[in-house]
Amino acid sequence: KYRPHKKLLDHTAQMIQGEPSYVLLDEQQVVFKSILARVAEARDLDTKAIFVVRGGPGTGKSVIALNLVAELAANGYAVHHATGSAAFTNTVRKRVGTRAAGMFKFFNSYLNAEDDTLDVLVCDEAHRIRKHSWDRYRKKDAIDPDRPQLDELLSVARVGVFFIDDLQAVKRDEIGTSEDIERLAADHGAEVHEFQLEAQFRCGGSDAFVRWIESTLGIRRTANALWTGDDNFEVDIVDSPEELEALIRHRADEGHTARLVAGYCWPWSSPRDDGTLAPDVAIDTWERPWNARPNATGLAEGIPKSYFWASEPGGIDQVGCIYTAQGFEVDYVGVIFGNDLVYRPREGWVGRREFSHDGGLKRGTSDEDFTRLVKNTYRVLLSRGLKGCYVHFTDEKTRDFVESRIDHLAVELAAEQAGDYTEVAP
Repeated sequence: KYRPHKKLLDHTAQMIQGEPSYVLLDEQQVVFKSILARVAEARDLDTKAIFVVRGGPGTGKSVIALNLVAELAANGYAVHHATGSAAFTNTVRKRVGTRAAGMFKFFNSYLNAEDDTLDVLVCDEAHRIRKHSWDRYRKKDAIDPDRPQLDELLSVARVGVFFIDDLQAVKRDEIGTSEDIERLAADHGAEVHEFQLEAQFRCGGSDAFVRWIESTLGIRRTANALWTGDDNFEVDIVDSPEELEALIRHRADEGHTARLVAGYCWPWSSPRDDGTLAPDVAIDTWERPWNARPNATGLAEGIPKSYFWASEPGGIDQVGCIYTAQGFEVDYVGVIFGNDLVYRPREGWVGRREFSHDGGLKRGTSDEDFTRLVKNTYRVLLSRGLKGCYVHFTDEKTRDFVESRIDHLAVELAAEQAGDYTEVAP
């Protein structure tokens, strides 16, 4: 049922291997070759194997995943690529073309699938694995409604490769953690192989910036308590959304990819009758629409479907939400840091569900889990930029705290040495 034809495998391999942005570097090559060798070994020995590849933003998880699909397809393996992101999967499908699109699936595609119908399943963004594959419309179709989605993914292929960042879970029903995968893999009698990606391989990406975000948000302790600047990465906190948008448009005019994103602190409306989008994200007199909802139809000319918000020109006129932005990277990101997460000197970071419009996150979560997931959300949003990140805070005390974690003298010196200090009028 899931076995692609050899011509299709060859076509998929050619489409991916011909894409310059998918070239592997250094540490990525080591992990890639190690997994390929062990996949071949598992086939020769007729054993079940699971690979867990951990890595933060910019370490190249998605690039390795796509290269694995290409190489395995070229070698005749029945292989699928799966994610929990409609935006990411549909963008990849668009790149590889309609012939190969069927090899790029979603985590919920394997409801009721027979065991071992694939040689290899490559799962990217495995932190987005849900509790079950069914929703309220598909529950009646499930042969075993209690079966975890992770069990389906581990069972459908002889070899499973899971790329994961445990700090990117942003929904309460996203239960895919590396520990869960390893524990259930052992129950399946699979040999588990672990890899850790450490280095940043983004063009100009800053590992120090990601570690500073994690430290500042209190996600985990790192050596980067202060932001001291980076020759290859620009960080700026701005006073208004107008200034934020001006910076993003300036970078786009220079030929860079640049997008605005925001915390889920405003309602997300369906398109108007004429196909235009309501300006839901409103701060004082500034207002812009969110990207289109995933199921939106009849959109006006120039408004991209949500899947293509990051890649089509019209996306710059909208604000990306977490569920659209996750999995994508742009050169410059402008982040609106909303009131759903604030810093207070006595309490530290406080998640405020009364300011959140994310119904799925607000309901059924403890205060502790809500705060943890909103922190993860802002970690994802702030780390979408390859060359720079600009931030506007809607809460003044939160801005003051984050500003206190920046060594401004060191940043100015780094900028002067780099010769790339940009100031744009709103």
